[in-house]
Amino acid sequence: MENYQKIIEDIYLNLKNVNDPGKVANYIPELGTVSADNFGINITDIHRKSFSIGDADKKFSIQSISKILTLTLAYQLEGEELWKRVDVEPSGNPFNSLLQLEADFGKPRNPFINAGAIVICDVLISHLKNPKEDFLNFCKDICHNNNLAYSDKVAQSEKETGFRNTALCNFIKSFGNIKNKVEDVLDFYFYTCALELSCAELSQIFLFLADDHFLCQKGKTVLTESQAKRVNAIMLTCGFYDESGEFAFRVGLPGKSGVGGGIVAIHPDNYVITVWSPKLNPKGNSYKGMHFLEQFTTQTGISIF
Repeated sequence: MENYQKIIEDIYLNLKNVNDPGKVANYIPELGTVSADNFGINITDIHRKSFSIGDADKKFSIQSISKILTLTLAYQLEGEELWKRVDVEPSGNPFNSLLQLEADFGKPRNPFINAGAIVICDVLISHLKNPKEDFLNFCKDICHNNNLAYSDKVAQSEKETGFRNTALCNFIKSFGNIKNKVEDVLDFYFYTCALELSCAELSQIFLFLADDHFLCQKGKTVLTESQAKRVNAIMLTCGFYDESGEFAFRVGLPGKSGVGGGIVAIHPDNYVITVWSPKLNPKGNSYKGMHFLEQFTTQTGISIF
C-alpha cells in the first residue's frame, strides 16, 4: 500500500498527455461544457488512507455511477422482492437501448442500464416521502459528508434532451413495470444522475462495498454482507454496459462508469479507486479511465482474480 502513491503518479504521468481519441458526452449539453483535459485519480483503502493525483478534488457529474447508490437504497428497502422488477443479467446492448424490453416484457436486464435504473427510481419514489431530498441525505449519511449536492444545470440539461429516456420510461410503463407518474420518475432519475462528487468523495462513499465494517452507518445497516456481495457481482458483470466483459478481462475488479467520465472500481477487503477523465470511448466509458485501471491492476498485481 505504501507504493500506491508512486504507482498512480507513474501511470498518471504516462497517460496524461497520450492521444485520447475519446469524445466528451456533449449530447447532454451541460456535460459538454466540462474541460476534456480534466484527469484525476483517488484511491482510498479500507483503513481510510487516501492517495490522489491530478484533479481528484474537483467535483463532476457522476451520472450512471449514481445507479449503484439508487440500487443500494432500493435493495435496502425492498430486499429480494426487488428482483421481481429488474433482472441481474448483462445486457450486451448499449446503455440506452430499447431493444430487449420488448422481448423481456418491460423487465430491464439489470439495474445499471438506463431502463433498469429508471425502474429502480420508480421503486424509490414509491417508498420515499421526498425522493430527491431523501436520496441525497442517504448519500450524505453513507460518506459522512454534508457537502453533497445535485447540479440543477445538469439535471435540467438532461430533461431537455432526454428523449430516449422518456421513451424508455413510457415503454416500461406500458408493460406495467412503472407504478408512478412518468414525469415524476424521470425528474428523480435525472437528478440522481446529476449528483456531483469528486474522485476523493466517490472513493469514500463506496467503502461500504469494500469492507464489511462500513456496512453499518449511523446505526443503520446500509446492506447485509450478502447484499453487498450481490451488488459487487452485478457491478462486475454489468457495470460497463456492453463493455463489461472487456473491463473484467482487462482490469479484474467490480466497477461502474458514468458518461461524465468517471469510473469507480472496488477491490473487496482492500480499496476503492476512482478515475475521472471526461473523454469517452465508443462504448460510453472513459478512455483514459479504462486504460489507467488496467495498468493499475497490472502493476500492483491486485485484482479479484
